[in-house]
Amino acid sequence: MSFQDFETEGRRLGVLRILSRRNEYTTNEYSLNDELAGAYAHNVSRDRLHGDLAWLEEQGLVIVQQPRAGWIVTLTARGGDVAAGRANVPGVARPRPGV
Repeated sequence: MSFQDFETEGRRLGVLRILSRRNEYTTNEYSLNDELAGAYAHNVSRDRLHGDLAWLEEQGLVIVQQPRAGWIVTLTARGGDVAAGRANVPGVARPRPGV
């Protein structure tokens, strides 16, 4: 696995874990990107974040709504299972035990 793949999989897991801790499992792209940078050290462009969110949506892990002001992202039940390590999706890192 390349470092870029390792980083991408970790970032996608970070997105799912952030959403799993939010009220109603929902947040906006700006808050999500801020927390990815602050808590997970993933400083990415909005384009890269949008690409990850689109990929996660294709996998059925999140639902993305695109109003004019910015994207709204909601975790699905399947996404919650992946965030908690109860399910595995290739392309998303598995959480470490006990974390």
